[in-house]
Amino acid sequence: MTDTDGAEPDDPDARTDTDSSDTDAPSLGASVSDESNRCDFCRLPCPTDPVTLERESSVYEFCTEACRDAMVESDRVFTEYHGFRRIRTGVSGLDKFLPQGFPRNSFVLLANDEGSRDDALRAELVWRALERDEPAAVVTFTEPAISVVEGFLSLDWNVLPYLESGQLHIVDCFTYRMDDRDRERMFERMDEWNRHIYGITERVTRTVRDPTDVIELHNKLDNCLEGLEMSDCGVVVIDSLTEFGTLVQPVQAYNFVKDVRADVCKGRFVPVFAGATFTSEEDTFPHDLGYAVDGIVDMQVNGSIVEDTLIKRIRIRKMNGVLAIPEWVAYEFTGGDGLVTFDPMAEIDETYEDGDERDGGDEHRRNRLDRPRDNSNPEDPEFVETGRR
Repeated sequence: MTDTDGAEPDDPDARTDTDSSDTDAPSLGASVSDESNRCDFCRLPCPTDPVTLERESSVYEFCTEACRDAMVESDRVFTEYHGFRRIRTGVSGLDKFLPQGFPRNSFVLLANDEGSRDDALRAELVWRALERDEPAAVVTFTEPAISVVEGFLSLDWNVLPYLESGQLHIVDCFTYRMDDRDRERMFERMDEWNRHIYGITERVTRTVRDPTDVIELHNKLDNCLEGLEMSDCGVVVIDSLTEFGTLVQPVQAYNFVKDVRADVCKGRFVPVFAGATFTSEEDTFPHDLGYAVDGIVDMQVNGSIVEDTLIKRIRIRKMNGVLAIPEWVAYEFTGGDGLVTFDPMAEIDETYEDGDERDGGDEHRRNRLDRPRDNSNPEDPEFVETGRR
């Protein structure tokens, strides 16, 4: 993306404009050579003898003749290190294991178990993009648009201003299940609050009449991104490739993913995060989709870490083009903060006293975990303060 705020070619400060202000650059682990060895137009390192240009007692160096000629013809130059265009997700639990960020032109599969709260992760990916003042689009197959909005609000993320401004759009692939009469009934049954949300959401919702028509679906998505002027910015999330796979033939499903990856990710440089809940059926869509995507994030519900307790874990199994640390980490979602990672064993050690561990700690722990908590009684040792009175 050309930096329209770049320095003018004959500006003596053009060569001293550092990359420290570019959060997408060296801070993401890019391989950065000496600042003086960078092209004065594209800001990439010069691996060979530079091409030079003299102008008013200043000598400029370029990696190619094309960059030199472009500088002569342009009144602006790049002032950032672009390299392999990378960004951060904004989700701390993911960024920690992506020290170089991830390529903006990536199609990322969110492979999840039931109960892993992948919907909350998708919501946070959208919310972090909105916080960066980037547009976002949500493609929903499993719930109506108003429920998508309610999901954000349940996490204390008020997306209503972004809906009203048009920064957030929704592609509705769910309400095709309802005919006109059913839609009227749904509206009539809404309370005043839901009608309020519906009125705000309706203006930025594009309804797909028949999601089994892959051409219509692709066109609606493309029109949505055109309306948002989404190019080299923003994010797209798809709630369930698993549900989509039940609507069309496998060949159509694979082709749709490949077409979206080519058109949206590679053509527009807009990342796509698509959820997929895996079942026991292997070697079927979307189980064997890994080869066709750029990244895979695993979200697991594990019952073997702590007895009688399901622990949510996340890891980055694959991310093309950057360093990815494939390490499992436990997580949970909290309102306002989003995905928060923690060490379950350390939490247990802090919760139970050393005496419990030494004197039948495991049995004592099971008894305490099995006993119902009285959250209304502050005298109960397992009382949890909720902030409510």
